[in-house]
Amino acid sequence: MRLTILIWHIHGSYLRLLAELPHTFIVPVRPGRPEGYGGRWGHFDWPPNVVEVPAERVRDLPLDLLIFQTPRNYLRDQYEILTPAQRSRPRLYLEHNTPKGHPDRLRHLVDDPYTLVVHVTHYNRLFWDCGRSPTCVIEHTALVPETLRADYALARGLVVVNNLAQRGRVCGYDIFQTLRQRVPLDLAGMGSDDLGGLGDLPQAVLWARASRYRFFFNPIRYTSLPLAVVEAMHLGLPIVALATTELPTVIRHGENGFISNDLAVLTEAMRALLADPDLARRLGENARATARARFGLERFRRDWQRALEWALDLAPPRES
Repeated sequence: MRLTILIWHIHGSYLRLLAELPHTFIVPVRPGRPEGYGGRWGHFDWPPNVVEVPAERVRDLPLDLLIFQTPRNYLRDQYEILTPAQRSRPRLYLEHNTPKGHPDRLRHLVDDPYTLVVHVTHYNRLFWDCGRSPTCVIEHTALVPETLRADYALARGLVVVNNLAQRGRVCGYDIFQTLRQRVPLDLAGMGSDDLGGLGDLPQAVLWARASRYRFFFNPIRYTSLPLAVVEAMHLGLPIVALATTELPTVIRHGENGFISNDLAVLTEAMRALLADPDLARRLGENARATARARFGLERFRRDWQRALEWALDLAPPRES
């Protein structure tokens, strides 16, 4: 059954992945395209099943399911643009983020037996306390073309983090600044041009450019598994990363990359990859094999289809 699903544009890369499902995704838009109302915005090849609708007209649509992704979606947006009948449709909350705070006080916004909470890593599911809400994990995938493979020709490392300077220590701004003094590192992503980086490149351009590098470095201290890491693995780049959150279950030190919380160890690993393209190729091919086995598109589609069916079965009682 083809569903009509309302979703706000929060993470463009993830929305593009969801568009691989055989359903229609309604994305509300407002003048100026403020947060959540960007519609088909960004450097993505949006397929026709992602449909822009002016926010004030969403209340006229027959919706099958709602997907929330932020506290604003859940606490404010749905009451501004949906009718009571629409708000009573089956729904799920896609939680992209790691919880912040002490482990004893990590209560999720959603505590509702009628709302499925979808986490993107097992680490997140373990640490969030979702109360009565049923939960599941759907790991990432990537749309990197099979024909695009790393060639390791450029003896530099690549970092991809949006707005790194503004996001500070959580995303490893200080780590990036330290290690770029020790090894040649390039930065891509929104706001990266302010740091002498490559800028916010269209997805296809970024992948083609990334395929030249010797390794991919992830400086982030505390976040969900970045999509950029999964994309780099699909390209065949070895990953150098901090041993935090979900990454220790993905990167095997010395096999498909290098992982440590010791910056001296990471620096030595980067220098080894820069000096030895054959080492980069061997670890990169293992990284690609890991990505294909764990982060494949068909698995992602199956997981999401099961989650949507589960959410439909959890249909809440209608609002009075």
